[in-house]
Amino acid sequence: MSHTLAEIAAALGADLLGDGDLIISGAAEPGQARADQLAIAIDAKYADSFADGNAVAALLWPGADWQVLGLKGAIIPTRGKAAMPGLTRLMDPGPAIAPGIHAAAVVDPSAQIADGAAIGPFVTVGAGARIGARARIDSHVSIGANTVIGDDLLLHAGARIAQGCTIGHRFIGNQNCVVGGDGFSFTTEAKSAVEELREDVDHVGAVQGSTHWQRVYSLGGVEIGDDVELGAGSTIDRGTIRATSIGRGTKIDNLVQIGHNAILGQDCLVCGQAGVAGSARIGNRVVLAGRVAVSDNIFVGDDVIAGGGAGIMTNVPAGRAVLGTPAVKMDTQLKINREMRRLPRLADTIRELQKTVSKMSEKG
Repeated sequence: MSHTLAEIAAALGADLLGDGDLIISGAAEPGQARADQLAIAIDAKYADSFADGNAVAALLWPGADWQVLGLKGAIIPTRGKAAMPGLTRLMDPGPAIAPGIHAAAVVDPSAQIADGAAIGPFVTVGAGARIGARARIDSHVSIGANTVIGDDLLLHAGARIAQGCTIGHRFIGNQNCVVGGDGFSFTTEAKSAVEELREDVDHVGAVQGSTHWQRVYSLGGVEIGDDVELGAGSTIDRGTIRATSIGRGTKIDNLVQIGHNAILGQDCLVCGQAGVAGSARIGNRVVLAGRVAVSDNIFVGDDVIAGGGAGIMTNVPAGRAVLGTPAVKMDTQLKINREMRRLPRLADTIRELQKTVSKMSEKG
């Protein structure tokens, strides 16, 4: 997929300097760039690395002197990071899926697939499923019965969409993601030790094993808004009675678990290995960094940022940055971390004081 430098600048709405007729067939870091690749240098710290590559065109930081860098042309966006989505979208061909429905795909006669579909081999589409226009579905994908998906779908190889799910437009599901698996919900005939512990942790007696676990079946589905992306190996469980819900524009990284009945708001960012337990409610524009764990049945307000590894065990008000386990205000946790580093020295001091007091007692 080749473009002229002028075409790229126009697509990004950025300033073009120098020769706009240069042909660009890809992107690279400045030190590895070939003559036909656009060097990506959105910060001045990359300036010295141009000498190691063969770039003749680059995407540069505002104020950069492209001629001093030895370039024949340059694109200067207002903000480099903001230009990256448009640039990478322009240059990414996506998976190579032949137009039409592959002969090895199995599509139920009652399923409805709109115009412009490209469906690869060994795909299965269940009875009553409906898929919007321009769907691209790679090999070994399954879509369950009565699931409804909007336009411009992209499912990478091995993605699984279970029955009875509703997904909006422009959904991207990466390799081996799962939407609509059964929720992890089990109960016991008598009150279990876990329930007793949660009700009164201070007065529960010796913990005993629970009786036989019985499955609570998942009757709800999953509802996903427009422009949602789900990373490789990530899962969204279906609800028990009502649907698990993911809001418009939310992006979910690889190896993330979203439990049954959870609600995630709009434009959230959930990073790798994070987990949201069942029936948790997450507001809009929330950022959960890597390995964050959100306990069940709690509420996290709008615009919360949870730092990596945080364990959120109680409600978090809107607009708060939290860190640590259990999660507290980020500045508080940073103070705790500093004090924790001082503990060995404090312990040495206490031991010395104990020796001094002991000697004074002996003399007395």
